[in-house]
Amino acid sequence: MIIVMKLDASEEEVDIVCDSIRNCGFRPHISRGEERLVIGAVGSADNKERLQSLRGLPGVKELIPISQPYKLVSRELKPEKTKIRVGDFEIGGSEFIVIGGPCSVETREQLMETADAIKEAGARMLRGGAFKPRTSPYDFQGLEVEGLKLLAEARERTGLKIITEVITPEDTEVVAEFADILQVGARNMQNFALLKKLGGVGRPVLLKRGMSATIKEFLLSAEYIATHGNDRVILCERGIRTFETALRNTLDLTAVPLLNELTHLPVVVDPSHATGKRSLVHPSAKAAVAIGADGVLIEVHPRPHEAWSDGPQSITPPEFEKLVTELRKYASLESRYIHGDFGGEKN
Repeated sequence: MIIVMKLDASEEEVDIVCDSIRNCGFRPHISRGEERLVIGAVGSADNKERLQSLRGLPGVKELIPISQPYKLVSRELKPEKTKIRVGDFEIGGSEFIVIGGPCSVETREQLMETADAIKEAGARMLRGGAFKPRTSPYDFQGLEVEGLKLLAEARERTGLKIITEVITPEDTEVVAEFADILQVGARNMQNFALLKKLGGVGRPVLLKRGMSATIKEFLLSAEYIATHGNDRVILCERGIRTFETALRNTLDLTAVPLLNELTHLPVVVDPSHATGKRSLVHPSAKAAVAIGADGVLIEVHPRPHEAWSDGPQSITPPEFEKLVTELRKYASLESRYIHGDFGGEKN
């Protein structure tokens, strides 16, 4: 249920409504927009009739039922797009965010060379896996804490913010100590113990869509994080598993505008995992700009043929620079800009 407050409602009236929501067995969630203040009542639908008593409270304008099973991440609760601040930039605003880096942190030389190159090209964030959930138990599993330390060194060196994956609830604190954004991989999208844990971490979370997840399941996973206290969630379309075998996954581009209709959360695209083929990363990234994504994650490696994981989908630093140059043109057509764009806004 959404409780829409009057424009002149006082803070005392808001507090009274929140207390009344709790007394009805629900949790209040305040959302302040530019033109309205709403309070979401989150809880079991079995008790929703108890909320009708809120209609007569001072400051209340109207009560509106939320039709979707996901409440806090729904556009019904918050019509305005959420902008998530990371350092000196925002994800979900007019800037199109470019994130680059290797699938796995392998060596200091590999990571620093990549970080320097993507920084120069206009990237805002460095991605790199320190903990790697792999399909085969014989594949490289990551450098773990040593990898996190290398990522932190790269941030100190370049100023790039860090995004890296967390795979277990037990690792959450140590990853949050080093990372600016914690990533939940496709295999963990419905690891509910992990999602609950991330609700209490003081970092934004990038949630990747599961390989066979519906949009509804995807958003309910985001809801898990939000209901446990963290509404700074970024959604990532990274391809889904279909009958097609020509590519690693099938990039569901239509998910981007659909998510933009259903949720206020930022949406980014990972064309590297979505296609699994470096020659398709460029056109897929351009399509992501055109269809309304807020950013892209690109796998970059100085020597893809030597990569310890996902070499076939990684592009080289010169290819990354060329891609970002091309993306600037597409971003400008959508009234957006990329960091370092001399034709647009700069930070």
